[in-house]
Amino acid sequence: MVRHISGSNLLHEVAVTDAVEQPPHYNTGSIECITAIEASMSSLEFQGYCKANCLKYLWRYRYKNKPLEDLKKAQWYLNRLIASTREHEENES
Repeated sequence: MVRHISGSNLLHEVAVTDAVEQPPHYNTGSIECITAIEASMSSLEFQGYCKANCLKYLWRYRYKNKPLEDLKKAQWYLNRLIASTREHEENES
């Protein structure tokens, strides 16, 4: 993501990393890590993975320096769990 910042009549572009949606350390190759993980599992296994990660971030958010970031990560995994469950249910019918 690029954020435009103006000041002193100059416009600067500053690269802003998103630690929730696309952390740079999970996007170093041609495929995103979560995509490879999902491809390596059945849909039910992937749902368990998402559930476990959601619980992990909910469990520890009060004990780290960035509680809001951990809550957003929990929400991100919950959203992936919902999408995977929806897709699994649609494919079952």
